[in-house]
Amino acid sequence: MSTVLLSLLACLFLTGPAHAATGFAVREGRLYDANGVEFVLRGVNHAHTWYPQRFSSLAHLSALGANSARVVLSSGDRWTRDDTAEVTTVVAECRRQKLVCVLEVHDTTGYGEQSGAITLDRAADYWLGIREALRGQESFVIINIGNEPHGNTGYQRWSADTLGAIAKLRGAGLRHTIMVDAPNWGQDWSFTMRDGAGAVFAADPLRNTVFSVHMYGVYNTAAKVSDYLGQFLAARLPIVVGEFGHFHSDGDPDETAILAYSQANRIGYLGWSWSGNSADVGYLDMATAFDPAQLTSWGQRIFHGPNGIRQTAKRATVFGRAG
Repeated sequence: MSTVLLSLLACLFLTGPAHAATGFAVREGRLYDANGVEFVLRGVNHAHTWYPQRFSSLAHLSALGANSARVVLSSGDRWTRDDTAEVTTVVAECRRQKLVCVLEVHDTTGYGEQSGAITLDRAADYWLGIREALRGQESFVIINIGNEPHGNTGYQRWSADTLGAIAKLRGAGLRHTIMVDAPNWGQDWSFTMRDGAGAVFAADPLRNTVFSVHMYGVYNTAAKVSDYLGQFLAARLPIVVGEFGHFHSDGDPDETAILAYSQANRIGYLGWSWSGNSADVGYLDMATAFDPAQLTSWGQRIFHGPNGIRQTAKRATVFGRAG
């Protein structure tokens, strides 16, 4: 065998295919952990940036059976910035509690409609600014670029803005699985994400993007839930329910259908939220005053009810096959 051919083979072996992922990876519309085992998110949202003193919440979520937590962070534009040291500590605690850590920037919420909200491009800059907290964590961390990145104004820019943010992260060398939220305050009633997801996924050079819809009042029937999620399944595009509740100011979501359809079709879900919601949406608290011994009816439902977390969650095998 010639020296030139040997060199080429060595190069291919060392670098792998151009689109290979490190850690979590998407294949045929499904999420796989670093051991190549399919992983289905079964967890809840925790508002860390507003309640950093409630650090023990991650342990409580794990003890209740969650295999993941979506952790609210701030870029510093609307709330106190979660810096590299803070995020490093959060990730380490998630790992200690065997939770896959879905990190999200909340400052993008309702851009175009919500005063002070930032662009996805600015959110991408935040991730690059704390990249040292993310480096080497591809097997344990999913980067949710920005929460509900467009309201009901200007949502037509969702595809372009999302593509730009993904390109910025990939261009800077971040190889994590990326999660992207839908517009329309996450609910995608305009079907902008649904119809644009294929092009966004294909534009990611690592093909390692997961789509997240938030299901509140728009999804008030089983038919609406199954139709929306089913179209992603049919297209073999990865979809998760990144937020949902048992009730909301904009209507009454069908949480039973969300849980049942997600379980039947191996779709991840992350309920909103553990505790600390403002008074007007306090009914979304799963625990009273962050106390795991005082689960609300919503907390009991999502953790202990049919198709809930305790019944269906499986740990990512990166934490040990018996975990």
